[in-house]
Amino acid sequence: MLDTLPQQSPDALLALIKMYAADERADKIDLGVGVYRTDDGATPVFAAIKAAETKLVNEQDSKSYLGPEGDTGFVDALMPYIFGASAPVSDRIEGMQTPGGTGAVRLAVAVARKAGVERVHLGTPSWPNHAQILSDIPINAVFFDHATDDGRANIDQLLGVIAAAGKGDAVLLHGCCHNPTGIDYSNAEWDAIADAFSRSEALPILDLAYQGLGSGLEKDAYGLRRVLGAVPEALIAYSCDKNFGLYRDRVGALYVMAENAAQLGPIMSNLNALARASWSMPPDHGAAAVRLVLRDEKLTQMWLDELASMRARIADVRAQMAAAGQIGKLDLTALARQHGLFSMLDLTKEQIDRLRSDHGVYMAGSGRINVAGLHSGNIANFVNALKDVAG
Repeated sequence: MLDTLPQQSPDALLALIKMYAADERADKIDLGVGVYRTDDGATPVFAAIKAAETKLVNEQDSKSYLGPEGDTGFVDALMPYIFGASAPVSDRIEGMQTPGGTGAVRLAVAVARKAGVERVHLGTPSWPNHAQILSDIPINAVFFDHATDDGRANIDQLLGVIAAAGKGDAVLLHGCCHNPTGIDYSNAEWDAIADAFSRSEALPILDLAYQGLGSGLEKDAYGLRRVLGAVPEALIAYSCDKNFGLYRDRVGALYVMAENAAQLGPIMSNLNALARASWSMPPDHGAAAVRLVLRDEKLTQMWLDELASMRARIADVRAQMAAAGQIGKLDLTALARQHGLFSMLDLTKEQIDRLRSDHGVYMAGSGRINVAGLHSGNIANFVNALKDVAG
């Protein structure tokens, strides 16, 4: 029966990685892979994580199963950073560990569907895997424009979606550092979003995958906390892959906020059953390392300092790119008001192909770039390449 399966299109990003690796030019630039990079192009292991891993090697006495809920100490240790140290809704929130933020999003959509959600509204462009997850569950995906033509959040369209939504609707939003545009909602816009949800029957699903890489841990959580303060229930997907540098360890969590504490038991029983049928038990190592970091004041401060350094470098690259101003139709000044690892450049397929063939610049065909792939040694080359193909 397996020979009846149709050929699927290859993943464009994986193809891009292979092409970049095969390119022998010394000045080639990789803006495709969505990981943080230092000024010398490395994606290092956090020093705080290294210290926690050393402790695990010396002290961990078992590799036995954790259960479908995973490392509950890890889940609890993250909560003050996500929801606030004195969150008024904390008694209505419970969570479980997942394999990365992807596992958290998939579990959120699966339990929403089981609870009666029929449609998930998603702003586009979005992280490509969002749409793939919705299709695979399956659940109806309804799309709206996330950004306007002038590179700002299309808040009016989102507010219209929330106002028109009813029972059977969920709205999936990025918490901060929007992937792929870098265009976030302002605090005033989040206030309006929270107000709209307070009058709507739609279920908010909030994907917080980059906390700390935008404006800081507290500021990046503003929108999520405002929405949670306005609604009776919500689902929150979280990833530690980026802000702890644990990409290959797949470290994430899913939290549910219920209308009251008594409802948490039935909800969590459904989440555990869905997780058991999907991955059975989540991987232990990365989550255990995060737990150790967050339970040790010295390691916590080390992590906070490393995260601040990453955030500052991303902001510096954005500022340097924005200083290049306007190149043809490209308004690079917009990068300075965006957040996180990603931005979208308004380039044609032909221009993106020329960047790769003529200048060794590798980026997604959508125009998305990973700004952390830029540094003081290659920004000028990249700007000159843009002037050549788009000026």
